[in-house]
Amino acid sequence: MRKNFSILFALAVAVTTFACGCTKPDNGPEKEQPVKAEPAESCDLFAVKTPEDIAYRIPSIAVTPSGRLISVVDYRIVRSDIGVINNGRIDLHYRISDDHGHTWGETKVLVEGKGAEAEDFMSVGFGDPCIVADRESNKVLVMSCAGNVSFQNGTRNRHQNIARFYSEDGGQTWSEPEDIAESIYSQFDASSYGPVRSMFVASGRIMQSSTVKVGSHYRLYCAVLVRDKSATHMNYVLFSDDFGGSWKVLGDINEPAVYRTADEPKVEELPNGNILISSRYNGGRYYNIFTYDSVAEGTGDWDEAQFSGATNGGVTAIENSTNGEVVVLPVVRNEDKKQMHLLLQSLPMGPQRANVGIYYKELASEVDDYISPYELARDWDGVKQVSTKNSAYSTLIWQKDNNLGFLYEEETYGVSAYEYGGYNIVYDAFSLEEITAGKYSYNFL
Repeated sequence: MRKNFSILFALAVAVTTFACGCTKPDNGPEKEQPVKAEPAESCDLFAVKTPEDIAYRIPSIAVTPSGRLISVVDYRIVRSDIGVINNGRIDLHYRISDDHGHTWGETKVLVEGKGAEAEDFMSVGFGDPCIVADRESNKVLVMSCAGNVSFQNGTRNRHQNIARFYSEDGGQTWSEPEDIAESIYSQFDASSYGPVRSMFVASGRIMQSSTVKVGSHYRLYCAVLVRDKSATHMNYVLFSDDFGGSWKVLGDINEPAVYRTADEPKVEELPNGNILISSRYNGGRYYNIFTYDSVAEGTGDWDEAQFSGATNGGVTAIENSTNGEVVVLPVVRNEDKKQMHLLLQSLPMGPQRANVGIYYKELASEVDDYISPYELARDWDGVKQVSTKNSAYSTLIWQKDNNLGFLYEEETYGVSAYEYGGYNIVYDAFSLEEITAGKYSYNFL
């Protein structure tokens, strides 16, 4: 066993007698949360053990105010991306944990793709989910790609849908999908780059601000990959002040966050309130920072995107381009008890899609470390290697037990993702001390 459980938790496990991969009754969220607890053990959350098993892909995870974990992933019956194969069916599956990942409920279907039997375009398949649980209620939002055309083959009049799902009960039940694509596409029609041909909201974690509340809910941010009228790839960030009911482009629509080098992105809020975008690129990531001039209006400016990789001591993905999560956490540097923040980025270390890990960088000073993308992209402090196998997409979430939840794709049982179209989806959890070899601890103040 990688971690030693506390006596109290061991007694709880003895009573419930459920292992991580097994089904346990849904008794609702815990009423009390521990200040600090032993992280859950690694487990196969969505298992692919033989070539005959239907492949899983694209992990996403959220945590509710009660501490409940909700994970949503692709169930790729067609073993490919949305629209790559005509009438290709993809479902979304989910699981729930009410004890910080120590045990998980049974696998359930969030939405079922209909493939060739679909009566409408959107219902053919659903994939690449992203998720957020509201910090003040039981409401949960999931968005995904949907339809029967690939991103690369999309046009203004025939593109992937952007499906939206809501849960009002902490992820137990879900609404029917609603397509919100037109409300976003139309914002680009009169822009310098529009009408755009295609776009999709990046998978994994939809980010909710910890400080900005202009409308009914704390502000949401998601990042999109856009293919413009000339087929150039670019990234934008969208924001919503009504928990996904409506979305607007952050900043000037004629000023992409990342241009030409753009690929699948993630978004995070920096300690000073600026917005960070992290974009997939071969060998590492591109980072850029948005500075508000009006938080209420969502206006401001992007800096110039900067590459982070082996050439500048940044995050390194040897011979691969793969999406991963970016998270900022308040920490204490243990050697001198200095309070600061830590930036985390997950991705496969390589070579190729293998050896998923979590890079970390000190954000000790706004001026020195995150006043510009140039400073943020360079000189990261370390990395925690998590997988020693072929592994790809990943996502992170800070849990209510004050451990880091980590969900990632891995060829755990030697079933080739390249040949069979998907991975085993692994859940793991770590303390900050474990990630950073004892250098940092979570700042509980």
